[in-house]
Amino acid sequence: MSNIDTGATALVLVSAALVMLMTPGLAFFYGGLVRRKNVLTIMMQSFVSMGIVTTIWVFGGFSLMYGKDIGGFIGNPFQYFGLKGVINATMVLPGSTQVMPLMAYFVFQEMFAIITPALITGAFADRVSFKSYLIFLVLWSVLVYTPMAHWTWGGGFLAQMGFADFAGGIVVHTSAGFAALASVLVIGKRNLKEGESTEPHNVTYVALGTALLWFGWFGFNGGSALGANGLAALAWVNTDVAASLAMITWMIIDWSRNGTPSMVGALTGAVAGLVTITPAAGFVQPWAAAVIGILCAFVCYGAVMLCGKIGWDDALDVWGVHGVGGALGTILAGVFAAAAVNKVGGLIDGNVHQFLIQLFGAVIAIAYTFVLTFIILKIVNLVTSVRVPERIEVAGLDKGLFGEEAYVE
Repeated sequence: MSNIDTGATALVLVSAALVMLMTPGLAFFYGGLVRRKNVLTIMMQSFVSMGIVTTIWVFGGFSLMYGKDIGGFIGNPFQYFGLKGVINATMVLPGSTQVMPLMAYFVFQEMFAIITPALITGAFADRVSFKSYLIFLVLWSVLVYTPMAHWTWGGGFLAQMGFADFAGGIVVHTSAGFAALASVLVIGKRNLKEGESTEPHNVTYVALGTALLWFGWFGFNGGSALGANGLAALAWVNTDVAASLAMITWMIIDWSRNGTPSMVGALTGAVAGLVTITPAAGFVQPWAAAVIGILCAFVCYGAVMLCGKIGWDDALDVWGVHGVGGALGTILAGVFAAAAVNKVGGLIDGNVHQFLIQLFGAVIAIAYTFVLTFIILKIVNLVTSVRVPERIEVAGLDKGLFGEEAYVE
């Protein structure tokens, strides 16, 4: 390996570690939000994704995402199967003559693939069997995530059109959020006793999870610059600005509506800001990141309220935060992207075409993810019941599925 950019390689490897930390962070975030009788189950759903998706990524997943394009839809499934051709290979860095080990990019992308299906679990918390989840995890990763990653980052048809998704607006968040919506519609509502509370059982876990997610998100967005340069620094700053403004705005909305500020609300707002800036982090100025953070708080908050009014039992607001936030950020990238930042101009540069491409990409992602997820869950339900028996749901999934309890007195 010659002409290696050691700075870029170091940044991407460290960023991969930061993104890896986001999955345990998600486990704590979701674990705190559910009731105490289901905390181990929701956390296990995140942790097991690390093992299952890593295996998929080594044996075909990365090849489907990054292998030579086949018809604009998918990569060659055998090109990098079992890491063949990856270990000693390099990739040319964007806008550079230098290269980075392909293995560094492999592990960075692996961490994205791990956390995406784990995000979905918040929607169907408290009611899905572990066996059915494992089957769903495999099918969804192969049939939904890898094609979308190829379309966007692997040379597929969206990349060929000039679609811009800096770090996963549609690949990660829109896909997970609208998969969550499909899962809620297929699986149905939780069985709740009259007057039974669904309030978070441990807000300190939610705070810890948010801290880990926010910390890891710097690698998620900043590492997507694939270089130790000004673009990475800008993505770092934009990530922090959007999350901060979204958190404050969400807190103010909660305060004005309910008479008191909410810790959980503020933390949810921060996550919504992180989600929404993700596709635009490397394309917009910091002032635009601030606007995106404020806008997403209003839009995502409204989506969460709408979900409740319609009666969709999205237990942990995955659709409202990730689905709506990811799609919104993708579209706003087409509004606020500045060519002076990273060669992509949006409406503020007079580029209507880019805005339409962003809108098209968001719509395609929503439709594909929703329909495929709906079909996958129906198929899984033919093999094994997706829902746990009512007696286990009422007693708690931790004891019923794992024979363990989070808190033993």
